[in-house]
Amino acid sequence: MKIIADENIPLVNEVFGEFGVVETCAGRAITPHHVRDAEVLLVRSITKVDKQLLAGSKVRFVGTCTIGTDHVDQAWLRANDIAFSAAPGCNANAVVDYVLSALVTLSRQQHFDLRERCVGIVGVGNVGGRLKSRLEALGVRCLCTDPLNDDLELPGRVHLDELIAESDVITLHTPLEKNGEHPTWHLFNALNLPLLRPGTILVNSARGSVIDNQALLELLNERDDVTAVLDVWEGEPDISLPLLARVAVATPHIAGYSLDGKVNGTLLVYEAMCQHFNLPRKLDVSTLLPEGDALEAAAALGDHFEKACQMVTQAYDVLRDDHAFRQVMTENNKNRAGSFDALRKNYPVRREFGVTKVRLSERDESLEGALSAFGFKCEADC
Repeated sequence: MKIIADENIPLVNEVFGEFGVVETCAGRAITPHHVRDAEVLLVRSITKVDKQLLAGSKVRFVGTCTIGTDHVDQAWLRANDIAFSAAPGCNANAVVDYVLSALVTLSRQQHFDLRERCVGIVGVGNVGGRLKSRLEALGVRCLCTDPLNDDLELPGRVHLDELIAESDVITLHTPLEKNGEHPTWHLFNALNLPLLRPGTILVNSARGSVIDNQALLELLNERDDVTAVLDVWEGEPDISLPLLARVAVATPHIAGYSLDGKVNGTLLVYEAMCQHFNLPRKLDVSTLLPEGDALEAAAALGDHFEKACQMVTQAYDVLRDDHAFRQVMTENNKNRAGSFDALRKNYPVRREFGVTKVRLSERDESLEGALSAFGFKCEADC
């Protein structure tokens, strides 16, 4: 069996090598020539999988080791009897960690207490649902709406216009849908972006085109009271430098790039492939993960919530990624698109809060409660 795979899929050779020959290449560089004689294609989010790529090939199974599927023409795959599997929820915890790190960072810069803000969550699936649970465990009031699920019943469920009117923070976690009854393409646009409350923080770690980037740029040029956090951009990897300059926290589509999330994606596609080809499942990919990180914390002498916030940025400082991104995305860089992809390819190992142990010098129930709400595991020396 010949397998063509994106080179950024972690452990791809170790996991799929038992099935045959694995050939890897850059996701954006996969062409019809690569897949012509392959039976399996494994991708991440940047490879467009459609008739143009696969027509005439021997591919019988496509797996994307990501939660998003808007890069895959699933209707064409079904019509041509090609099996497909995604990895829903694989990196949901990583994206939640990213959003929490960004909000904690901005709360320090802007001198506000996150617990006193109302957070509006757009899209309450794997990511949005988990974010809502963590924020509410911290005591944060949440509103939510889900453009793709009208029947969803959740406390705090409101219409989008009400969410925009009442939220101090709006964070987007919906897939990109251009057509259908509830499209999310340019869900935030020139009509509703100006309706954001003064001081609103807008976070997009879903898909770039859920926000009209030109309309957002115009808004940010006109209003200094709106703060934007963007991990995803229209036109990736060739993004708008004027917009980058106006965004408070900017990263190159790495919100879900934890080691744990990426390996989870590999595992889910591995299991689906075993099932499709009726192959024995011999490997537990999770056993290939190293132990999580460990942090040290003294008992909180002051505000236990602030101490927990310190652990958040110690475990994952989103500004590290922001600084690395801005350093290369300059006017003088003639290959900004290549730099965007290189940052993703060479992204440093990042572990999720859920596998990070915080060792406390002594028992502190208030601090332990705040740390657990953020997602950490706690251990006390006594």
